[in-house]
Amino acid sequence: MGKNDWRQVVQRVVKSEMSMRGVKYQGLSERLAEIGVDQSADNLRNKINKGIMGADLLLQVMMVLNARPLSTETLREILNDLE
Repeated sequence: MGKNDWRQVVQRVVKSEMSMRGVKYQGLSERLAEIGVDQSADNLRNKINKGIMGADLLLQVMMVLNARPLSTETLREILNDLE
């Protein structure tokens, strides 16, 4: 498992949670602003599409999306899909 595999996991997890809630990048930006996190929709799009973001931003995104709990089993499933 390389760095790019983990970046794809981040991308898939965040996009899946956004999709399930019908949240677009602008909406995500607005939700983050409500908790004092300043990220433009374009900046979020770039970070999510590349799967590159700090742990703090990932946790903030997951919180404002009210994301499902993330289990090691889910991570393994995603990584297996990538192979």
